[in-house]
Amino acid sequence: MATELGCLDSMPCHNQKVNPVSSPDPPRPGDVIPDHAGGDRASLAKPTVLTRHAHSSVPAEGDFEAGGDARFHSDSNGDKGNYDAQPGDFLPGDCELPWQIGAQLKLLPMNDQIRELQTIIRDKTASRGDFMFSADRLIRLVVEEGLNQLPYKECMVTTPTGYKYEGVKFEKGNCGVSIMRSGEAMEQGLRDCCRSIRIGKILIQSDEETQRAKVYYAKFPPDINRRKVLLMYPILSTGNTVIEAVKVLIEHGVQPSVIIVLSLFSTPHGAKSIIQEFPEITILTTEVHPVAPTHFGQKYFGTD
Repeated sequence: MATELGCLDSMPCHNQKVNPVSSPDPPRPGDVIPDHAGGDRASLAKPTVLTRHAHSSVPAEGDFEAGGDARFHSDSNGDKGNYDAQPGDFLPGDCELPWQIGAQLKLLPMNDQIRELQTIIRDKTASRGDFMFSADRLIRLVVEEGLNQLPYKECMVTTPTGYKYEGVKFEKGNCGVSIMRSGEAMEQGLRDCCRSIRIGKILIQSDEETQRAKVYYAKFPPDINRRKVLLMYPILSTGNTVIEAVKVLIEHGVQPSVIIVLSLFSTPHGAKSIIQEFPEITILTTEVHPVAPTHFGQKYFGTD
Protein backbone atom coordinates (compact mmCIF):
# COMPACT_ATOMS: atom_id res chain seq x y z
CA MET A 1 0.00 0.00 0.00
CA ALA A 2 1.09 3.53 -0.59
CA THR A 3 2.50 5.40 2.36
CA GLU A 4 0.03 7.84 3.92
CA LEU A 5 2.07 10.91 4.63
CA GLY A 6 2.90 11.90 8.15
CA CYS A 7 5.09 14.75 9.35
CA LEU A 8 8.26 15.04 7.29
CA ASP A 9 11.48 16.66 8.38
CA SER A 10 11.84 18.42 5.02
CA MET A 11 10.80 18.03 1.43
CA PRO A 12 13.70 16.62 -0.58
CA CYS A 13 13.86 15.80 -4.27
CA HIS A 14 12.29 12.42 -3.49
CA ASN A 15 10.29 10.58 -0.87
CA GLN A 16 11.48 10.31 2.70
CA LYS A 17 10.83 7.84 5.42
CA VAL A 18 7.88 9.15 7.42
CA ASN A 19 8.73 9.98 11.03
CA PRO A 20 5.83 10.87 13.41
CA VAL A 21 7.72 13.65 15.13
CA SER A 22 7.17 17.34 15.48
CA SER A 23 8.53 19.60 12.78
CA PRO A 24 11.96 21.07 13.50
CA ASP A 25 12.90 24.65 12.85
CA PRO A 26 12.96 25.34 9.10
CA PRO A 27 16.44 24.93 7.61
CA ARG A 28 18.34 27.98 6.43
CA PRO A 29 20.24 28.28 3.13
CA GLY A 30 23.53 26.48 3.38
CA ASP A 31 22.40 24.09 6.17
CA VAL A 32 23.17 20.42 5.66
CA ILE A 33 20.29 17.97 6.14
CA PRO A 34 20.27 14.17 5.80
CA ASP A 35 18.82 12.52 2.71
CA HIS A 36 16.39 9.79 3.81
CA ALA A 37 15.83 8.22 0.38
CA GLY A 38 17.33 4.98 1.60
CA GLY A 39 14.40 4.34 3.97
CA ASP A 40 15.68 2.34 6.96
CA ARG A 41 19.23 2.22 5.58
CA ALA A 42 20.33 5.31 7.44
CA SER A 43 23.98 4.50 6.91
CA LEU A 44 23.56 4.97 3.18
CA ALA A 45 21.96 8.39 3.44
CA LYS A 46 23.86 11.18 1.73
CA PRO A 47 23.86 14.78 2.98
CA THR A 48 21.99 17.29 0.85
CA VAL A 49 22.98 20.96 0.93
CA LEU A 50 19.96 23.21 0.78
CA THR A 51 20.17 25.92 -1.84
CA ARG A 52 18.25 29.10 -2.24
CA HIS A 53 15.32 27.37 -3.92
CA ALA A 54 15.12 24.31 -1.67
CA HIS A 55 11.69 25.31 -0.34
CA SER A 56 10.78 28.16 -2.67
CA SER A 57 8.85 27.88 -5.87
CA VAL A 58 10.73 27.77 -9.14
CA PRO A 59 9.51 27.81 -12.73
CA ALA A 60 8.54 24.50 -14.26
CA GLU A 61 11.43 22.45 -15.57
CA GLY A 62 12.17 23.09 -19.21
CA ASP A 63 10.33 26.41 -19.29
CA PHE A 64 13.37 28.68 -19.14
CA GLU A 65 13.93 30.71 -22.27
CA ALA A 66 17.23 32.07 -23.51
CA GLY A 67 16.46 35.47 -22.03
CA GLY A 68 15.96 34.03 -18.54
CA ASP A 69 12.16 34.42 -18.39
CA ALA A 70 9.92 31.46 -17.71
CA ARG A 71 6.30 30.70 -18.47
CA PHE A 72 4.64 28.85 -15.62
CA HIS A 73 2.43 26.27 -17.32
CA SER A 74 -0.89 25.10 -15.93
CA ASP A 75 0.07 21.44 -16.37
CA SER A 76 2.22 18.99 -18.26
CA ASN A 77 1.30 19.13 -21.94
CA GLY A 78 2.15 22.69 -22.84
CA ASP A 79 -0.90 24.31 -21.23
CA LYS A 80 -0.48 28.04 -20.73
CA GLY A 81 -0.51 29.43 -17.20
CA ASN A 82 -2.01 32.57 -15.80
CA TYR A 83 1.20 34.38 -14.96
CA ASP A 84 4.89 34.66 -15.79
CA ALA A 85 7.61 33.75 -13.33
CA GLN A 86 11.16 34.97 -13.18
CA PRO A 87 13.91 32.62 -12.02
CA GLY A 88 14.08 32.90 -8.23
CA ASP A 89 10.55 34.29 -7.82
CA PHE A 90 8.41 32.79 -5.06
CA LEU A 91 5.21 31.21 -6.30
CA PRO A 92 2.43 30.64 -3.74
CA GLY A 93 1.97 27.12 -2.41
CA ASP A 94 5.34 25.64 -3.34
CA CYS A 95 6.76 25.94 0.18
CA GLU A 96 4.19 23.42 1.45
CA LEU A 97 5.56 20.18 2.85
CA PRO A 98 3.77 17.02 1.67
CA TRP A 99 2.41 16.19 5.12
CA GLN A 100 0.72 19.60 5.23
CA ILE A 101 -1.28 18.84 2.10
CA GLY A 102 -3.38 16.05 3.61
CA ALA A 103 -3.72 12.30 4.03
CA GLN A 104 -5.42 12.12 0.63
CA LEU A 105 -1.98 12.54 -0.96
CA LYS A 106 -0.23 9.18 -1.09
CA LEU A 107 3.34 8.46 -2.20
CA LEU A 108 4.75 5.22 -3.49
CA PRO A 109 7.36 3.89 -1.05
CA MET A 110 10.73 5.04 -2.37
CA ASN A 111 13.38 2.59 -3.51
CA ASP A 112 16.44 2.75 -5.75
CA GLN A 113 14.56 1.56 -8.84
CA ILE A 114 11.96 4.30 -8.58
CA ARG A 115 14.67 6.87 -7.91
CA GLU A 116 16.57 5.80 -11.03
CA LEU A 117 13.44 5.95 -13.19
CA GLN A 118 12.71 9.47 -11.91
CA THR A 119 16.29 10.47 -12.69
CA ILE A 120 16.15 9.21 -16.29
CA ILE A 121 12.83 10.94 -16.91
CA ARG A 122 14.24 14.25 -15.64
CA ASP A 123 17.55 13.91 -17.51
CA LYS A 124 17.52 16.18 -20.56
CA THR A 125 20.27 14.07 -22.19
CA ALA A 126 18.26 10.83 -21.98
CA SER A 127 17.33 9.36 -25.36
CA ARG A 128 13.63 9.13 -26.19
CA GLY A 129 13.89 5.34 -26.10
CA ASP A 130 15.32 5.35 -22.58
CA PHE A 131 12.81 8.01 -21.55
CA MET A 132 9.79 6.02 -22.77
CA PHE A 133 11.10 2.76 -21.31
CA SER A 134 11.59 4.39 -17.90
CA ALA A 135 8.28 6.25 -18.10
CA ASP A 136 6.38 3.06 -18.93
CA ARG A 137 7.99 1.26 -16.00
CA LEU A 138 7.13 4.07 -13.59
CA ILE A 139 3.59 4.26 -14.97
CA ARG A 140 3.16 0.53 -14.39
CA LEU A 141 4.24 0.90 -10.75
CA VAL A 142 1.79 3.75 -10.18
CA VAL A 143 -1.04 1.87 -11.87
CA GLU A 144 -0.37 -1.25 -9.81
CA GLU A 145 -0.52 0.79 -6.60
CA GLY A 146 -3.62 2.59 -7.86
CA LEU A 147 -5.35 -0.76 -8.33
CA ASN A 148 -4.29 -1.63 -4.81
CA GLN A 149 -6.46 1.27 -3.59
CA LEU A 150 -9.58 -0.27 -5.15
CA PRO A 151 -11.89 -2.55 -3.16
CA TYR A 152 -11.45 -6.31 -3.25
CA LYS A 153 -13.64 -9.12 -2.01
CA GLU A 154 -12.63 -12.49 -0.66
CA CYS A 155 -13.12 -15.57 -2.79
CA MET A 156 -12.37 -19.30 -2.74
CA VAL A 157 -10.73 -21.16 -5.64
CA THR A 158 -9.68 -24.75 -6.21
CA THR A 159 -6.06 -25.43 -7.19
CA PRO A 160 -5.06 -28.03 -9.87
CA THR A 161 -4.17 -30.40 -7.03
CA GLY A 162 -7.66 -30.11 -5.55
CA TYR A 163 -6.91 -27.86 -2.59
CA LYS A 164 -9.05 -24.90 -1.62
CA TYR A 165 -7.33 -21.52 -1.64
CA GLU A 166 -8.72 -18.42 0.01
CA GLY A 167 -7.90 -15.39 -2.09
CA VAL A 168 -9.30 -12.06 -3.24
CA LYS A 169 -10.56 -10.54 -6.48
CA PHE A 170 -11.53 -7.10 -7.70
CA GLU A 171 -15.02 -5.89 -7.08
CA LYS A 172 -16.65 -4.92 -10.35
CA GLY A 173 -17.34 -1.32 -11.27
CA ASN A 174 -13.96 0.30 -12.00
CA CYS A 175 -12.83 2.35 -14.99
CA GLY A 176 -10.01 4.59 -16.13
CA VAL A 177 -10.18 8.14 -17.49
CA SER A 178 -7.20 9.73 -19.21
CA ILE A 179 -6.75 13.46 -19.59
CA MET A 180 -5.54 14.00 -23.14
CA ARG A 181 -2.88 14.13 -24.33
CA SER A 182 -0.23 13.21 -21.79
CA GLY A 183 -2.67 11.10 -19.78
CA GLU A 184 -2.97 8.74 -22.73
CA ALA A 185 0.60 7.62 -22.03
CA MET A 186 -0.76 5.83 -18.97
CA GLU A 187 -3.55 3.93 -20.73
CA GLN A 188 -1.43 0.98 -21.85
CA GLY A 189 -0.08 0.49 -18.34
CA LEU A 190 -3.65 0.25 -17.05
CA ARG A 191 -4.67 -2.16 -19.81
CA ASP A 192 -1.63 -4.32 -19.09
CA CYS A 193 -2.97 -4.78 -15.57
CA CYS A 194 -6.71 -4.88 -16.37
CA ARG A 195 -7.30 -6.19 -19.87
CA SER A 196 -11.04 -5.54 -19.98
CA ILE A 197 -11.20 -2.23 -18.10
CA ARG A 198 -13.09 0.56 -19.80
CA ILE A 199 -11.29 3.87 -20.35
CA GLY A 200 -12.84 7.27 -20.97
CA LYS A 201 -11.15 10.44 -22.21
CA ILE A 202 -11.20 14.17 -21.47
CA LEU A 203 -9.56 16.88 -23.57
CA ILE A 204 -8.80 20.08 -21.67
CA GLN A 205 -6.83 23.01 -23.05
CA SER A 206 -6.23 26.61 -22.09
CA ASP A 207 -8.61 29.13 -23.63
CA GLU A 208 -6.64 31.50 -25.86
CA GLU A 209 -8.47 34.58 -24.55
CA THR A 210 -8.95 33.87 -20.84
CA GLN A 211 -5.98 31.48 -20.37
CA ARG A 212 -8.28 29.32 -18.23
CA ALA A 213 -8.58 25.57 -18.57
CA LYS A 214 -11.51 24.68 -20.84
CA VAL A 215 -13.09 21.31 -21.58
CA TYR A 216 -13.26 20.57 -25.32
CA TYR A 217 -14.16 16.87 -25.33
CA ALA A 218 -15.34 14.23 -22.88
CA LYS A 219 -16.41 10.64 -23.45
CA PHE A 220 -17.08 8.21 -20.59
CA PRO A 221 -18.66 4.80 -20.06
CA PRO A 222 -22.43 5.36 -19.85
CA ASP A 223 -22.59 4.02 -16.27
CA ILE A 224 -19.57 5.94 -14.99
CA ASN A 225 -21.66 7.34 -12.12
CA ARG A 226 -21.68 3.80 -10.64
CA ARG A 227 -17.95 3.20 -11.12
CA LYS A 228 -14.77 4.01 -9.26
CA VAL A 229 -12.50 6.14 -11.44
CA LEU A 230 -8.74 6.05 -11.94
CA LEU A 231 -8.04 9.52 -13.36
CA MET A 232 -4.72 9.45 -15.23
CA TYR A 233 -2.50 12.51 -15.70
CA PRO A 234 1.28 12.12 -15.30
CA ILE A 235 2.33 15.63 -14.24
CA LEU A 236 0.48 17.79 -11.71
CA SER A 237 1.93 21.28 -11.95
CA THR A 238 -0.78 23.76 -10.93
CA GLY A 239 -3.57 21.19 -10.75
CA ASN A 240 -5.93 23.30 -12.89
CA THR A 241 -6.38 20.63 -15.57
CA VAL A 242 -7.24 17.91 -13.07
CA ILE A 243 -9.64 20.22 -11.23
CA GLU A 244 -11.55 20.88 -14.44
CA ALA A 245 -11.58 17.15 -15.26
CA VAL A 246 -13.00 16.30 -11.84
CA LYS A 247 -15.72 18.92 -12.29
CA VAL A 248 -16.73 17.20 -15.53
CA LEU A 249 -16.82 13.82 -13.79
CA ILE A 250 -18.99 15.30 -11.03
CA GLU A 251 -21.38 16.61 -13.69
CA HIS A 252 -21.68 13.00 -14.87
CA GLY A 253 -22.61 11.81 -11.39
CA VAL A 254 -19.21 10.69 -10.11
CA GLN A 255 -18.47 11.47 -6.46
CA PRO A 256 -14.96 12.82 -5.66
CA SER A 257 -14.59 10.13 -2.98
CA VAL A 258 -14.42 7.40 -5.65
CA ILE A 259 -11.83 9.22 -7.81
CA ILE A 260 -8.14 8.28 -7.56
CA VAL A 261 -5.76 10.58 -9.44
CA LEU A 262 -2.78 8.63 -10.79
CA SER A 263 0.26 10.79 -11.53
CA LEU A 264 4.01 10.36 -11.75
CA PHE A 265 5.16 13.75 -10.45
CA SER A 266 3.40 16.52 -8.55
CA THR A 267 4.26 19.95 -7.22
CA PRO A 268 3.10 20.84 -3.70
CA HIS A 269 0.98 23.61 -5.19
CA GLY A 270 -0.71 21.27 -7.66
CA ALA A 271 -1.57 18.60 -5.11
CA LYS A 272 -2.76 21.13 -2.56
CA SER A 273 -4.97 22.95 -5.09
CA ILE A 274 -6.74 19.72 -6.03
CA ILE A 275 -7.28 18.56 -2.45
CA GLN A 276 -8.48 21.99 -1.33
CA GLU A 277 -11.05 21.94 -4.14
CA PHE A 278 -12.05 18.32 -3.54
CA PRO A 279 -11.15 17.21 0.01
CA GLU A 280 -12.42 13.64 -0.54
CA ILE A 281 -10.31 12.89 -3.61
CA THR A 282 -7.21 10.65 -3.49
CA ILE A 283 -3.94 11.52 -5.26
CA LEU A 284 -1.30 8.87 -5.84
CA THR A 285 2.15 9.91 -7.09
CA THR A 286 5.83 8.99 -6.83
CA GLU A 287 7.26 12.41 -5.97
CA VAL A 288 6.30 15.84 -4.66
CA HIS A 289 8.74 18.54 -5.73
CA PRO A 290 8.47 22.24 -6.70
CA VAL A 291 9.97 21.52 -10.13
CA ALA A 292 7.85 19.16 -12.23
CA PRO A 293 9.17 17.61 -15.48
CA THR A 294 6.66 19.41 -17.66
CA HIS A 295 8.41 18.20 -20.80
CA PHE A 296 6.95 14.73 -20.19
CA GLY A 297 4.12 14.78 -22.74
CA GLN A 298 6.19 16.31 -25.53
CA LYS A 299 9.09 13.89 -25.11
CA TYR A 300 6.93 10.81 -24.65
CA PHE A 301 4.99 11.46 -27.86
CA GLY A 302 7.99 12.79 -29.77
CA THR A 303 6.77 16.36 -30.20
CA ASP A 304 9.58 18.07 -28.31
